[in-house]
Order: sequence, then structure tokens, then C-alpha cells
Amino acid sequence: MGAPGAAPARPAGPPAATVVPGSAAATPPPGQAQYAPPTVSPAFRAAPAVTAPLPPPPRHDNITPLAIGAAVGAGVVAGAIIGGSIADLRGQRQEVVEDGRTIYTEPDRVIIRDPSGQAYVRGDDVYRFRYGARDIRTETIGGETRTIVVRPDGSEIITVVGADGQMLRRIRRDPGGRELVIIDNSYRDPRAVGGFYVDVPPPVVNIPYDRYIVDAQEASPDVIYETMEAPPVQRIERRYSLEEIRYSPNVRMQMPSIDLNTINFDSGSWTIPPDQAARLQVIADGLNRAIQRNPREVFLIEGHTDATGNDTDNLSLSDRRAQSAAELLTQQFGVPAENLTSQGYGSQYLKEQTDGPSRINRRVTVRRITPLLNGGTASAAPPR
Repeated sequence: MGAPGAAPARPAGPPAATVVPGSAAATPPPGQAQYAPPTVSPAFRAAPAVTAPLPPPPRHDNITPLAIGAAVGAGVVAGAIIGGSIADLRGQRQEVVEDGRTIYTEPDRVIIRDPSGQAYVRGDDVYRFRYGARDIRTETIGGETRTIVVRPDGSEIITVVGADGQMLRRIRRDPGGRELVIIDNSYRDPRAVGGFYVDVPPPVVNIPYDRYIVDAQEASPDVIYETMEAPPVQRIERRYSLEEIRYSPNVRMQMPSIDLNTINFDSGSWTIPPDQAARLQVIADGLNRAIQRNPREVFLIEGHTDATGNDTDNLSLSDRRAQSAAELLTQQFGVPAENLTSQGYGSQYLKEQTDGPSRINRRVTVRRITPLLNGGTASAAPPR
């Protein structure tokens, strides 16, 4: 459910451009609304008005390790920090206007509203890596800043950020000093608007729709695992940056997804109820199995709200719901945190067209994005 507040009137909008109309494979099973194609808010069908890069999230220079279970007011499941309330953040939000954009800054996130109507939220995975860490240090080499999160076993997760605040690489270094590049985000395609939006045709979906949008409540463990290793629905033309994947719907939707409709959130909250946490076990098993097969796999955890509440709250709320799911997958089920990234979309991608409360719209989604990051070469090392 979205955050409390007055919801602005919004058009229902046509179905998202994720399928070819009339294709039998693209037809959702009758009478099962959970398979409905998500719509895309009209603003996302055109390039943003401001073509400058998105501002980075707030800097994390002073980030420190946080013991699991130490967050005040958060829900706890088996020692895992898994939530909070959007009401706690409204008083900490600051608003400025820059180059026509309205920018809302929270302690660990930034929300950007473009004049065209698009809105984006930017968080930082490093905040998620701090839970249970032994040490965190930051060092600057040349124009790059490295945040090194040291785990109890001596392994390190290294996040490399450029002078502009944009992430360049994510690296895992084992206790023996061997490094594995999980994400190489240094490439910038000149055709991308602002480096984050790509105008590409909608993907053609030629697989059964219930294998393109998988219902976690109905799917077997084998189907969930197969989806986590499934190829793109069509040939990938080039490698994409993490920002292009996050903010370009037709790029992201080239990969099948799994709706985690087994978990639900209270209005205005990103806490995962204790009685629902165990329902992530089959998802975690599939993720761990895929990552063991290819340690460079990357999965995007997407958060969504229904259309109740205001858009700014919903973007922050959905981003925190995605992060909560990622945290729980790591802290309770052992999914490597560095192989996950999260992103919130608020109510921008509704599946059920209603301005009221909707269980179907209150969802978290898992999507494998490795082939998108690597240009279709799913198991190869990211290109340098």
C-alpha cells in the first residue's frame, strides 16, 4: 500500500510497452490479475526534459558498521533489521530546485522530479552492506573514492565511485586477496540521455506470460530457479549501465521477473511482518543456487506501491521496501549482499488500475540483470 496522504488524480494509461499486442505468448492467463502487464506512467514514455546526469545519493563518508538488530524502531526477524515507517522521514526531508528539477534529499536517499513528470529515487547499496560489517573505511585514489566494507571472515566488498559521485565498480575481494569484479559500471554510452535513460523499442515476448512475469505464490521452486537463470526474451544489443537498467523500462523488461506477492506491507511501512519472512526461503534458495553457479550474477530487487498517498513518499517507501527485502535475503537466508541491488518505483508501474488500495500493486519484484550489464554475455567477466 502507498504512503498515507492525498493521491493526485492520474490517468489509467495504456498497458506498458512490454509485449507485442496480439501475441498468444504475451496474453496473461485469464482471470489471474497478478499476471497483468504493468502500466508505465505517461511521462516515462518520453525522454526526460533535463538531460544532465542524475545527482548521486548523499555521500556516505562517515558510514560505520551497524550491528544486526541495532536499528531503533525497526522490525526484527531472527535478528534481521527489516523496516520502519515513512512518517519517521518526512521531517528530515529537504527540498531544493536545481536546473528545473525538484530535488528532495533524505539522510540516505535523493528523489528527483523532472519537469516532464518523471520522478526517480536514488539510494546507495553501501548502506545495506554495513549491517554486520567488521570495519568500513574510505580511501581516495586519484579521482576515485573506494568504500571498503570488511566482513567478519576478512572478505571485503569494495565500491568504487568516480569524482561525479557515480558508481564505477563493485568488487569482492576474498581473504586471500583475489578480486572478482561483480559490476563494472564505468562505461557510458553517448546515446543515453543524461547517462541514465535509453529510448529502445519494447521487447518482443515469445515465452508464456506466466514464465515472463512469474507469480512466486504459484510457481514451483524449479520454475523460480529457472527464471533466475533465464536468458533475455530477445537479443541484447549492447551492455547497459546500472542507471540505464534502473530508469529505462524497456531495457529492464527484456528480462523475466518474479513477483514476490507472498509478502505484503502495511500502509506507509517498509517492515516485513515476522510471519511473512519465512516465505522468502524459496526465493533465497533460487538466488543462492544461481550465484553459486555464477558468482558474478546480479539481481535487481524492485519495490512498488499502490496509488494511495503522495508520489514523493511512495518513491522513498518503495525504495526502502526493496532494500528491506534485500536485507532480509542476506541477513536471514545468506544471499550475498553484493550480488543484489535495489530500486524503488513508487506507483509508476501499476498492474491493477485503481487509485485505491491494491494488494497486487503492493509488491516486490526480483529480476536478473546480469545479461543487461554484460551485453548478453551472462557468464563472462564484465567487460573493462
